[in-house]
Amino acid sequence: MISTRRRLVCMANLSFVWSLECASTGAGPAAYRIAAGGTERVSGRLRVRRDTRHPYAGRQAVRGWGIGSVNPGRIARCLRQQGTGRRRSVSRRAHGDQALPHASLISVHSQDDRLTVAGRGAWTSEYADELEQAVDDTARSYANPKGIEIDLSAVERMDTFGALLFERLKRSWKGTGVEPQVKGLAPRYKVLIEEMGRMGQEQPPPARRHEAILERFGHETVNVAADAAALLNFVGASVAAMGRVLLRPRSFRFTAMVNQMDRVGLRAVPIIVLITFLIGCILAQQGIFNFRRFGADIYVVDMVGVLVLRELGVLIVAIMIAGRSGSAYTAELGSMRMREEIDALRVMGFDPVEVLVVPRLLALIIALPLLTFIGSMSSLLGAGLVSWGYGGITPDVFLDRLKGAIDMDQFNVGMIKAPFMAATIGIVACLEGLRVGGSAESLGAHTTASVVKAIFLVIVMDGVFAMFFAAIDM
Repeated sequence: MISTRRRLVCMANLSFVWSLECASTGAGPAAYRIAAGGTERVSGRLRVRRDTRHPYAGRQAVRGWGIGSVNPGRIARCLRQQGTGRRRSVSRRAHGDQALPHASLISVHSQDDRLTVAGRGAWTSEYADELEQAVDDTARSYANPKGIEIDLSAVERMDTFGALLFERLKRSWKGTGVEPQVKGLAPRYKVLIEEMGRMGQEQPPPARRHEAILERFGHETVNVAADAAALLNFVGASVAAMGRVLLRPRSFRFTAMVNQMDRVGLRAVPIIVLITFLIGCILAQQGIFNFRRFGADIYVVDMVGVLVLRELGVLIVAIMIAGRSGSAYTAELGSMRMREEIDALRVMGFDPVEVLVVPRLLALIIALPLLTFIGSMSSLLGAGLVSWGYGGITPDVFLDRLKGAIDMDQFNVGMIKAPFMAATIGIVACLEGLRVGGSAESLGAHTTASVVKAIFLVIVMDGVFAMFFAAIDM
């Protein structure tokens, strides 16, 4: 037995894919089937069935085709008509030209330019061609009515296609200034009609709400208080995680800490040296330029030594680390949160603070004092070179004066501040990273907030330390 199969596929109505499969044998009638995705073949006859796997399950695949002898050419011509431009419905029986039971879907009555449109039958995609033709003819034939009433009480069924055509009919009279009055709409179709009515409509922008100054101040105060509470809570969580690491040293991720020290410490040395060197040069040049008026060029060494070792060295390095490493911490943890890696850690039984925050925090606490020392020495080197070239202060004179102007207290003050500033930067950066939402906008906002908050807190902390050391005469 020699069999030949051919498949014709066309798009009909609301994106339904109708398929025709033909199997020809050497003898006997051919077997055909038309279905929306299923498979059923009856020798010499066409059987209509429901396909529960189709997205529109429960809808009869081809309506109006009964069981009987089938002409293959007639079916193929009917299906090919779907691609020739205007759509034609498969709405007649295999023998004869009898219309469907619901062929008349819209009736129109006009009196004194007042239009009454009555819908009936099934406003569904099964009658897409008849329904669309009726809607378009009604809109063209009655373009300027003085009043419009649409009665849907006789509509038995309606799907999204019928609701869409109903909305098209209403909008066709939008330019007349007459609002159609709808009655008889079944409650179960009301939501569907409302959804179709919202399609394609521009939403007005939300009205701008102008807050009073006191109201805005109150909102900002509440936000600041909430941020402070979250920061204190995270400080407690970090301290608790460090305590668990001390009690169980084997759980400490030493490799992760060393990796972070390399990233925030060693790789930051070049930029730290460059910036602090330039700042030392600027301080010395401005000091010599102004002190020269009073013949006190040598006091530039005193000024640079105290400022760099006590205040500016650690402050400049901390601000640079907040912008460089703090933002990196926030971006890393924020990206992990967006990809749900932090949730995965919790599911596996790991504490994200212990796994992710503690190594970063300890690396920053160790690296920042070392960077502060390197930055201070670089700044003094820049000041010494400028003093020599611009002020005529030779290096040996510069070093002798520096030894007499400063003592270990000046150096200790700057180094004591460094670990506290490092902890502040690390906690703020990690907290903002863990608060990132699921969008890139949230990641950018929290990264910006991390840098701004860290720099602000570092400056505040420097002021607090300045008052504290002044109070203890140090």
